Amino acid sequence: MAECTLVKVDPKSDFSVANLPFGIYSVGDGTPQVGVAIGDRVLDMSALADAGLFKHIAALDGAVFSRPYLNDYMALGRPVWQEVRRALLDFLTNTDNSVRRRLSDNGTLGSGVLVPMASVEMHLPARIGDYTDFYASREHATNVGAMFRGKDNALMPNWTHLPVGYHGRASSVVVSGTPLHRPNGQRRPDPTTAPVFGPSVRLDYELEMGFFVGPGNDLGTPLTMRQAEDSIFGAVLLNDWSARDIQAWEYVPLGPFLGKNFGTTVSPWVVTMEALEPFRVAQPVQDPQPLPYLCDATAADGKGPPSAGYDIQLEVHLQAGGDGDFHLLTKSNLKHMYWSLRQQLMHHAVSGCNMRPGDLCGTGTISGPTADSFGSMLELCWSGKRDIPLGESGLTRKFIEDGDVVRLTGFCQTPGGRRVGFGECTGQILPAKSLGF
Repeated sequence: MAECTLVKVDPKSDFSVANLPFGIYSVGDGTPQVGVAIGDRVLDMSALADAGLFKHIAALDGAVFSRPYLNDYMALGRPVWQEVRRALLDFLTNTDNSVRRRLSDNGTLGSGVLVPMASVEMHLPARIGDYTDFYASREHATNVGAMFRGKDNALMPNWTHLPVGYHGRASSVVVSGTPLHRPNGQRRPDPTTAPVFGPSVRLDYELEMGFFVGPGNDLGTPLTMRQAEDSIFGAVLLNDWSARDIQAWEYVPLGPFLGKNFGTTVSPWVVTMEALEPFRVAQPVQDPQPLPYLCDATAADGKGPPSAGYDIQLEVHLQAGGDGDFHLLTKSNLKHMYWSLRQQLMHHAVSGCNMRPGDLCGTGTISGPTADSFGSMLELCWSGKRDIPLGESGLTRKFIEDGDVVRLTGFCQTPGGRRVGFGECTGQILPAKSLGF
């Protein structure tokens, strides 16, 4: 891939020319609209459309880039996404690009299409109609199961046969930087007495990734594995905040409720699956082999879907009380995920459930095989049995305290290659609101 010649991009930037993630931004009191990140700048996609950069793409109405959400663009499908990416790459790398030359000649190449990232406010990338959270990491499911059921019964009988998931709350998905209040709810600290009501005292993060659905499917019409692959627009970092004590009391028999629905944080830039293509790896071996509709192996003749795992390096840092240094708590990788993204989406739709553009799916906590790769504080402190040191500060945590800031980061990079990163997914926990009862 050629170098970006339009702007200088720091080699350490998450937003290299190999990335080109999509997001929704605004400047000042301006209307939110679609942008693409490159280095420390944001490309104004509406301005580029008006300049004619995409006029050769028959299926694309450039008006989709002036909207305050990506849903309409996500709905257009992979052929259009690929054409837009090619047009952007040529614009950024080719000094003879006709649109670039014309903008340069009339003096609008810089200020007309490039916005300093430091001056923008980021918004949710999509109007999220539905949000589903999966439980797709074997290491995480095993750890949690061993804590509460013992190692011999760690995994429920269905876990290795299907991607377990639950329907989350789309209305409380927030963009990175949005503070959240500690939730109130019922908990039962003493199993021999009645439950009590009040703020959660075991508030946790969950290191996840999320993916946004593109074209989707009609009600009653399942997706094939190939269609599921082609229906995923891109990925974000996702923090599935979890009130463990509220969740533990409420989740039987229907699953999480108040322990999860108070907030889910996502990073603002959606990294497209085209940008992640070079970082495909084999997913973990699935034993027993899934039922035929979920078989995800690459066909021996090369005609099957490509490898389903992705080598995305992930970290979680915590800043105590919202001040001072950030301390590394988790270092994991999406490649550990047992159930692939396309398996998750295909299983979701196999009943005939209609997935729609902008729907969000979370992967579930991404834990790896070693203690430092555990994707939640519940695992790191082993349900409160040990302290989690915050670097060399002398501070410790078992769970999140008021004022703490949790920051998720993630990136891909081959040796000597350009970095493809996700930016940050950050949130601060504020004290619970006093309800007076």
